[in-house]
Amino acid sequence: MRSRIVLLSIAAGLCVRAADMSSCAATPAARQLDYWVGDWSVSSPNAPGTGHSKVYLALDRCLLVESWKSDASPHNGENAIAYNAADSTWYGLFVDNHGRVHSFKGAATAGSAAALQGPALDENGKPILKRVRIVRAAADKVEQIWEKSLDNGATWVAEFRMEYARTRP
Repeated sequence: MRSRIVLLSIAAGLCVRAADMSSCAATPAARQLDYWVGDWSVSSPNAPGTGHSKVYLALDRCLLVESWKSDASPHNGENAIAYNAADSTWYGLFVDNHGRVHSFKGAATAGSAAALQGPALDENGKPILKRVRIVRAAADKVEQIWEKSLDNGATWVAEFRMEYARTRP
């Protein structure tokens, strides 16, 4: 009986270790945007005022969530970004309180940048392509650059750039 308990304990431990090894926390590609986790003061070189952003990991470190708010207006939003190991692709859903929703997919490089893009409509309802780039500029600085393409990604025009300065790790 004692040997069965020991054997079951070992088997249970191996199952837990196997589950941990395949989890998001143990997948290096899923950790590529962890540099963005923290509390941030956000500004834009071309816009007045600042904002605040909190970026954190959820769902056993499988989901990166950004909750942001403008100090200059009642504009705020939530962004959810996750890595899918099945197709080695990053996916992002960007939603604000003005009813805008962007669904993007793309790639990231370890500790330095991500580029996600997807279809959108311009102000006249014409289909265009949008892209968001999240770039680590320094240990405590991140840039988020939103761009649009009218020629299916051959060329890009910057729409706005946000500069993040870490307030707390």
